[in-house]
Amino acid sequence: MVALIPTDAEDPALLREALVRALDGGPALGFGMLGDAPDRVSRGTAVVIATSGSSGIPKRVALSGEALRASAEATAARIGSGRWLLALPAGYVAGLQVVVRSIVAGTQPVALDGRFSPMSFAEATLSMGRPSRAAEDLYTSLVPAQLATLLDASGDRAVLAALRAYRAILVGGQALPQPLRERADALGVRLVRTYGSTETSGGCVYDGIPLDSVGVRAVAGELRIAGPMLADGYLGDGELTARMFSHDEHGIRWYHTGDLGLVDEGVVRVHGRADNVIVSGGINISLDRVEGIVRRIPGLTSAVVVGVDDERWGEASVIVAPRGEALRRSESDQLAHARDLVAEELGRHARPVRLVMVDRLDVLSSGKPDREAIRRAVAELR
Repeated sequence: MVALIPTDAEDPALLREALVRALDGGPALGFGMLGDAPDRVSRGTAVVIATSGSSGIPKRVALSGEALRASAEATAARIGSGRWLLALPAGYVAGLQVVVRSIVAGTQPVALDGRFSPMSFAEATLSMGRPSRAAEDLYTSLVPAQLATLLDASGDRAVLAALRAYRAILVGGQALPQPLRERADALGVRLVRTYGSTETSGGCVYDGIPLDSVGVRAVAGELRIAGPMLADGYLGDGELTARMFSHDEHGIRWYHTGDLGLVDEGVVRVHGRADNVIVSGGINISLDRVEGIVRRIPGLTSAVVVGVDDERWGEASVIVAPRGEALRRSESDQLAHARDLVAEELGRHARPVRLVMVDRLDVLSSGKPDREAIRRAVAELR
């Protein structure tokens, strides 16, 4: 057993030092730990990340040093190695892996000065590329909402120069809307779309292709992942661990993602969460698929689609989007456009019943939409 030390991950330099020790045998670091957390964990555990996700169900994911290093090394093999900007909370796996990748590369991560903003991003990037420093490739990791904010500010020369300075900007945490990718491509910004979770030590599929040593397959429509970067399981919850991780007939250990998808000639295609489904008029509707279609519409690229009770259909979907570009068209026009597209691709039964515009979307500290809070707010409006 090794000690588990709670950490707030505020100072990236101190975090890097503590993480080096954790990767080399301990003590382990606990992120988001509450008062009932144990003070010791199994030997080999490097970090425990407490995550509630958008569903609000708490989990404590135990990751070994071997798993974290395997993930970082596989990333370096795919996209290269260099200096990393920490633009996400280090208490979440995407931010934590920025620090781990820096350790593997032998570099120091650079953190933003204060809250995330286009200017803080540009200034931090500039500090990484000053002529006095040795020439190194630059990398960072963002969520789509951050990328959208930066693209909206790309008319500022400093922000655009910062975006273009990176050899690769990893974008994950949720689906990357195609319009955002197209805008980035047009500006010469190099994006890498990632797929993974805390249970896989972060992204392990890049632009649809699994990293080296990663296996992905679909079983009854659900994606499962194998590889050396898998978590040991859930701290103190053997039942959940047994349900989410299994061994096949060859002894290979697989993580059950809960995501629907397929593997088509080696390319992983994610269709959405298996549990993010409503039954409307007796027909199952994937809210993720509806959301993917809606997000292709200009002005709705950051929209979230949630399910609410409906007197007529039992359940129905509602689009929730931040105000902005959508003001250039009436809300009724935007909703009509969305309903037409959804009907064309999924059928009339899947059409959203309402569009709700808000000043800002509720988000988790990880930057992901807080879907449960958004759903509750919409339910109160109806």
